Amino acid sequence: MPEKKMTNSPWQTALTQLDNVSKIIALPDDVHQLLRNFERILTVSVPIRMDNGSMRIFSGFRMQHNSARGPYKGGVRYHPELTLDDLKALAMEMTWKCSLVGVPFGGAKGGVICNPKALSRGELERLTRRYTYAIMPIIGIEKDIPAPDVNTNEQIMAWMMDTYSMNNGYCTPGIVTGKPVNIGGSLGRTDATGLGITFTIGNAIKRARMNFKCLKVAIQGYGNVGSTVGRLLYEMGCKIVAVSSSKGGVYNHKGLDHNVLMKYYKENGSFERFPHAAGITNESLLELPCDVLVPAALGNQITKENAGKVKAKIIIEGANGPTTPEADQVLTERKIPVIPDILANAGGVIVSYFEWVQDVQSYFWCEKEVNTKLKDLLDRSYGEVLHLSQEKRVNLRTAAMILAVKKVADAILVRGLYP
Repeated sequence: MPEKKMTNSPWQTALTQLDNVSKIIALPDDVHQLLRNFERILTVSVPIRMDNGSMRIFSGFRMQHNSARGPYKGGVRYHPELTLDDLKALAMEMTWKCSLVGVPFGGAKGGVICNPKALSRGELERLTRRYTYAIMPIIGIEKDIPAPDVNTNEQIMAWMMDTYSMNNGYCTPGIVTGKPVNIGGSLGRTDATGLGITFTIGNAIKRARMNFKCLKVAIQGYGNVGSTVGRLLYEMGCKIVAVSSSKGGVYNHKGLDHNVLMKYYKENGSFERFPHAAGITNESLLELPCDVLVPAALGNQITKENAGKVKAKIIIEGANGPTTPEADQVLTERKIPVIPDILANAGGVIVSYFEWVQDVQSYFWCEKEVNTKLKDLLDRSYGEVLHLSQEKRVNLRTAAMILAVKKVADAILVRGLYP
């Protein structure tokens, strides 16, 4: 599979961020080179029998970035345009995310090049089981724990868990996270990423001395994560002034009713012609006047071309890599705080860690306990990032990366090089 060569590819952005931080903390060159590279990249052939009796071969991957602080952890995505660059960037980012919030995992990512919407349920199950079998030699409760990602869900995780368990000869619920609750999943996992973003928004507006009541929020990407953030903020009294999906969005400066929005989207499949609101594009949403902007869709949305037009007072990154390094510089100069993705959307991996812990111990927590522990970890991490940002006089992303990279580097140095 060819690698992207674009200047703003996710992988180039990830390398740029690592290189910049490495200079700031004077990271030893050998450690820097270790972190620029992957411990393992596995490419597998995934042949399955289609419903019509023919055989089709898909390409699958599992990227394992660094295990200095613990087993690898990362999602599995199914997408027709999946690239090596995407997976490498996401795996590296997962290393920093886990490190920053104190979760004892390293970063990984996996996936299959396919269009799951074009597959029947049976074909999807066979694809999942064959892919799981293909990567079995490198995954395990103490090796690498997959999770859901784009176009995968708790059913996919159930099939992965069952495949691994049947091959091992005993039930192994801890091999994946994001499973259904009745086979070892954790309460609170479904809303974890959105709830974590909401907790982070709370910390950010508290710092800015703003009030939740009547807070104007624009959310790009009103999918599983974005709509959870919208629902929680709406229930707290915030004004959701703009939302969007892949087909565009809507804007009303007086506020939008979350429940009406979701009902309309479920019935129509988009927000087109939504009543009592103006139609907008995903690009124009980023430039609307609001207090909080949550880019929760795709990467590279805020660039040097539009960063100067952003009118939000605070940006909370719900997606992975929505802001390019060049845009970061512009926003820093404009004194618009950006809460980076490795902090803002870490709720998912935190509760995945909680699920893994519960599976390993065979002792499960109530949802209140899960959410309380999630908030405690995110509050502590936000405080550490903010303190370092003020101490070093750097933006929040740089502070977060300094903390994350240093923890991994320290683990590498104290463990030494084997053999």
